[in-house]
Amino acid sequence: MNIVLQDSKCACALLVALVMLAGCGGPKGLYPAAADAQQRMAAETAATQKNATNIDTAATYMKLVEQMQTDGLWFASLAHIDALEQRWGVSPESSRLRADALRQTGETASSEASYKRLIGTPLEGAGYHGLGLLAGGRGDYSTAVALLKEAQRRNPTDAVLLSDLGYASLRAGLIAQARLPLMQALQLRSDNTQAQANLALYLEVTQQQAQADALMEAHRMSPATRAAIRESARQLGSAPLASAQPTPQPAIARASAPDDNAIPLRLKAARWPGMGGAQANAGPATSISPITRGTE
Repeated sequence: MNIVLQDSKCACALLVALVMLAGCGGPKGLYPAAADAQQRMAAETAATQKNATNIDTAATYMKLVEQMQTDGLWFASLAHIDALEQRWGVSPESSRLRADALRQTGETASSEASYKRLIGTPLEGAGYHGLGLLAGGRGDYSTAVALLKEAQRRNPTDAVLLSDLGYASLRAGLIAQARLPLMQALQLRSDNTQAQANLALYLEVTQQQAQADALMEAHRMSPATRAAIRESARQLGSAPLASAQPTPQPAIARASAPDDNAIPLRLKAARWPGMGGAQANAGPATSISPITRGTE
């Protein structure tokens, strides 16, 4: 009898062990990587929510949104602008961020309306600049020049704005008028690749080949950028060169490194005072492009 009982106990113990082993072999044990990934995702989501909760001022949130735009996350920035305005209300600064994002995502009608709402606010210059960029995007360079001049009156030392104005003047056939803002842009921001390229374009268009070559060489422009500038000058070659004024050799500061991906010729939104970041470039262009979509 004792032997039978002992055998029964051993059998029960073995059965319990088998059940426990079966439990360990279930889905949770088979997919440890999936469980880890879910835990990481949950942790990241919690951290994001915590960071958003920790943003306690509109200015801090605006800097976050502008950084997203600098990184080219234009669509995502629109969602955060909605959240920003829900929490702190609409302001000229948030309207400017929205207008830029809408323009970069191709929502031109809504972007134009947002830029117009800036007229009469402290960011009126940004409004005129954006409207000028939209006009350039439509190929209406005469209107773009007029709007960018309005922006210049309000932000006279904005180098990117001045470069945009000079480029739009070239495209509008106002060759002589392009010289002053382009020279100002380069001397205000000698490290700005946009200002460098647009002034090189002006020198090419006005047949000042030696100075154009010196400028491009000094700033180590890539062969692709140089070719794009010369092709653009060829396209603009029908403009009346008699209207162009001779220009002295510009004072040039060497760029720190060549940029093979620089966008040579286009209008580009300027950085606005107090916002702490520049717009992201949208990407390379193969021909003259007055304004890029999406960035910058």
